[in-house]
Amino acid sequence: QVQLVESGGGSVQAGSSLRLSCAASGLIFSTYVMGWFRQAPGKEREFVAAINEGGYIKSHSNSVKGRFTISRDNRKNTVYLEMNSLKPEDTAIYYCAADLTWVVVTTKTPKYWGQGTQVTVSS
Repeated sequence: QVQLVESGGGSVQAGSSLRLSCAASGLIFSTYVMGWFRQAPGKEREFVAAINEGGYIKSHSNSVKGRFTISRDNRKNTVYLEMNSLKPEDTAIYYCAADLTWVVVTTKTPKYWGQGTQVTVSS
């Protein structure tokens, strides 16, 4: 079965950096569009970033553009989210997700989800 396992979350001060990883198994990773989403307490889940199968097309939400960068390593079946200049409003559970099509990952609900990793940013 498909498994997506996130890691790398933690508690940091504002202005710090973190790198999240998501290791995928049970699927042909190089054929999937991968995305990162987040959900803060009391808020709806929101799209953060997506990357296409080959890693050369990326999209980042306006709230993280210029601070976060999505990348992937198809040899390691892993997608990353490099987060710099973290702000308290970045505090959320971060989820990675996978689907076969770009439009589903960026505008709808991807088929596969990880269990999430907590990121807490204090001021």
